[in-house]
Amino acid sequence: MRFTKMQATGNDFVMIDARTDERDWSALARALCPRRFGVGADGLILVLDSGRADFRMRIFNPDGSEAETCGNGLRCFARYVFEKGLSRRKALTIETLAGVVHAEIRDGLVRIGMGTPQFEPSKIPAAVEDREGPVLDYPLTVGRRELALSLVSMGNPHAVAFMSDPVSDFPLHEIGPLIEHHRLFPKRTNFEIVNLLDRGHLRVRIWERGAGETLSCGSGACAVAVAAHLKGFTGDAVEVQVPGGALQLEWSGQGEVHLTGPAERVFEGEWPE
Repeated sequence: MRFTKMQATGNDFVMIDARTDERDWSALARALCPRRFGVGADGLILVLDSGRADFRMRIFNPDGSEAETCGNGLRCFARYVFEKGLSRRKALTIETLAGVVHAEIRDGLVRIGMGTPQFEPSKIPAAVEDREGPVLDYPLTVGRRELALSLVSMGNPHAVAFMSDPVSDFPLHEIGPLIEHHRLFPKRTNFEIVNLLDRGHLRVRIWERGAGETLSCGSGACAVAVAAHLKGFTGDAVEVQVPGGALQLEWSGQGEVHLTGPAERVFEGEWPE
C-alpha cells in the first residue's frame, strides 16, 4: 500500500488515496502510527470521493478512534490533493464528519475555513449543568490543580486553559489524560494550555484526544483564538505559537474561523499488505 507522510507545523500524518480501497482503517491507524513500530504519525488521513464536495476526508487517531475534523490535517489534505494531481485547482471543498470546509493554497501556505465555533454545552458536548454558552473559565480541579476552562467546539471538543505560569512548565502528560477522559466530556476532549504573550501572540501546548501531546493542532489553535477573543485578550487576528511553528488565525467574533499555515510532504513509502 503506497502512502505519503506529510506534516503541518509538526503535526504529522500518513496520507492514503483510498478512493478505490476499503479495509479496517481503524486497525491500520493503530499499526501505522506508532513511532517505534510503525511509520510514526499523529493520525491516518484518507482521501475519498464525496457526493457533497470535491473530496472527503476521514482521519483516524493513533488509538484507532475516528476524529470529526483536523485543521492541520485539512491543510495536508489540500496540499496532497494538489501535488498528486488529483485536482489542479488551488481552491477546494472538503467533506468531513464536522461538515464541508473550504481550502485554498496561496503563497505557499494553505488557508482553511474551519467553520463557525459552537458554544452550547450540548453541542461541544460537555456535561455542564445550568449554563448556556459560551462557557468561559469553568472551574475544574484535576490532579490537585485548579483550572479555569473555556469550552469551544470547532466540530470537535476543546477545553482551553489560560495561565500565567509558562506552559513549558505545566505537567501536560499528567493532567492532559485526566482532562481528556473527565466525566465532564462524554466524547472526551482536546485540551490546550495557553500563555498570552500580547494582543497579537499566544503560546500554546496541546493534548489531543486519542493522540496525546502533539506539536500542533489546527482546530485547537482555532479554539484558543476564539476563547482569547471572547475573553477580550486579542483582536480579530492572532498568531498562535505551537511547539511545531506558528499558525495565523482570523475570527471577527462572528461567523467562520480561518486558519492559515504551512503543509509539507516529508516522504513517500509503501506499507506491506
